[in-house]
Amino acid sequence: MIDALRDHIDRVKAQPLKALARARLGQAAFSAAGWTADLTRHRLDGRADEALVSWGGAQGIPGAIRALFDGGTVNPSENRPALHWALRAPTDAGPALSGDPAAVRASLDAPIAFAAAIRDGTVTASDGAPFSAIVHIGIGGSDFGPRLIADAFQAEASTAFELRFAANLDPLDLDLALRGLDPARTLVIGVSKSFGTEETLYNLGRARAWLSGSLGEGANHHLALVTANPERARAWAETGAEGGSAPHLFDMPLSVGGRFSLWSAASLACFITLGEEAIRRFLAGAADMDAHVRTAPMDDNLAARLALLDVWNTSALGFPMRVVLAYARRLRFLPTYLQQLEMESNGKSARPDGTPAPLPTAPAVWGGEGSIGQHSYHQWLHQGTQPVPAEFIIALDRGGDPEGKRALMAHALAQAEVLANGRSLDEVRSEEPGLPDAVARQKVHAGGRPSTILSCDAFDAAKLGALIALYEHRTYLAGVLWGLNSFDQWGVERGKTMAARLQPVLTGTSEAEDPITAALADRLRKGL
Repeated sequence: MIDALRDHIDRVKAQPLKALARARLGQAAFSAAGWTADLTRHRLDGRADEALVSWGGAQGIPGAIRALFDGGTVNPSENRPALHWALRAPTDAGPALSGDPAAVRASLDAPIAFAAAIRDGTVTASDGAPFSAIVHIGIGGSDFGPRLIADAFQAEASTAFELRFAANLDPLDLDLALRGLDPARTLVIGVSKSFGTEETLYNLGRARAWLSGSLGEGANHHLALVTANPERARAWAETGAEGGSAPHLFDMPLSVGGRFSLWSAASLACFITLGEEAIRRFLAGAADMDAHVRTAPMDDNLAARLALLDVWNTSALGFPMRVVLAYARRLRFLPTYLQQLEMESNGKSARPDGTPAPLPTAPAVWGGEGSIGQHSYHQWLHQGTQPVPAEFIIALDRGGDPEGKRALMAHALAQAEVLANGRSLDEVRSEEPGLPDAVARQKVHAGGRPSTILSCDAFDAAKLGALIALYEHRTYLAGVLWGLNSFDQWGVERGKTMAARLQPVLTGTSEAEDPITAALADRLRKGL
């Protein structure tokens, strides 16, 4: 890539971002499924943009899109397709959706029906009374997505249920999730694709003990388990049961990766608290984005454009980070969700054949909620020594107080303008005459910081579905451009293996091989 685009890279680096952006005004906005991405303020000009799109085509983006939606083996590590998109495929997809994708979509029928039965009182607690609390237990992809959905639509959630989450091995996390709840009115939902995740099984075991202490044989009826390994889940339930009914069991298809699973029964808690209509809108919005990505040419394909931009900024221009600034309270958890989606998917340095990736790969993704971050890390974004591309997301509700909405949009636009255009010493002196020279120099902003404005009108469940689907496709296509398999996570697996080896070290029944780890363990276990 670097050789093919070297002349373009050198040319745009030599030009002020302000000048590049003005030349692209009105030419660098792309829309799909209710979202518009304005890419005007990036280090590209017409020739560089054309060359980048041409390079993306040569790297196989169109074929990668076809392979995904045709159910091809896009996850070579496990010799599987990636069928998360099938969970939100329209119900009238017909012959175009057959075989395994159809079964994946059908896996939603049972959890949606169960959620409706919980809501209308058809399924009750073991004593016949309605459930009033839900505790969702999962970690990683089994936690971030449902937590994002639940927080985004907290204002619309049923007040009949109190929803809490527990993910951390730290015992306090579950203690807080259960505090003040009545076991007789609580449904515990455990989500683990493998049903072997240490953190989830630990918290589930403690939650079941909490239920059993009050309910005895009725405890399993208060458990709903979501997994791709039902045999292991049944064995776990039987081992700790005191008789009585089996837990409610729901399928997470093997061809749906954990960090792509929020469309599945993994979001059962949200199905219950938000209701079927909202969930159907959420799925429909994602399906609209799928249709765009599947059919739009590369020039106008929003996911392809963003993936190309990610590779351009990271691999060509050398930006090691991207900051996501969500100017919407509903999206305050989005940066955290994207950290897993993007960094676990593409945070790799080897291709599926084991050879080194030919380019620097995925940037670090971080961020937060606007305008709160303006009183924190925005100082660093504006005047720090490491320029970071920013992604502003403006997603406000229809209705609401106009003054607050105008102010929030004004702040987002102001931040993007100052990041890009900066503030020269002459401007400081002209606008604030009489300042001591030392103070004036401290008010200079270098500018030149690229940014994207991603916006929608009247944010709702469909817009959230479309946004998440956009980021999924962007992540996959960026992985294709970097030559990676975006659907495995060997780095995560190695950490789990090492943690299992060190458990006996912390009980004093074995010794660590690494002397530094041994010394640290000896010091730390004194506090157990």
